[in-house]
Amino acid sequence: QPQLVESGGGLVQPGGSLRLSCAASGSISSFYLMGWYRQAPGKQRESVANITILGNRNYADSVKGRFTISRDNALNTVDLQMNSLKPEDTAVYYCSANYWSGTAPHEFWGQGTQVTVSS
Repeated sequence: QPQLVESGGGLVQPGGSLRLSCAASGSISSFYLMGWYRQAPGKQRESVANITILGNRNYADSVKGRFTISRDNALNTVDLQMNSLKPEDTAVYYCSANYWSGTAPHEFWGQGTQVTVSS
């Protein structure tokens, strides 16, 4: 059973930066897609950014130019560098990873890490 472990959340002032990291472990050797979602109180979970195994990146419009996603395919890790943070970035951030098992796609999630942007 694969697992994802996130780290790096915390409290930061508006305009500050945080770096989230996520490491996958278990029997899966590679993930065709890795990414980050977030869920703010009272809101639905939304995609923040994702990156394919080839390095193609996608970002939510709300974070473009401020967040950068990166991954290490050999280590099966994915990071999210968050700059110029705003109060509206406050949420629980979840790492996600997608892999193939035979012909079936699978996705699994980490437990989440809290990011709070407040003065």
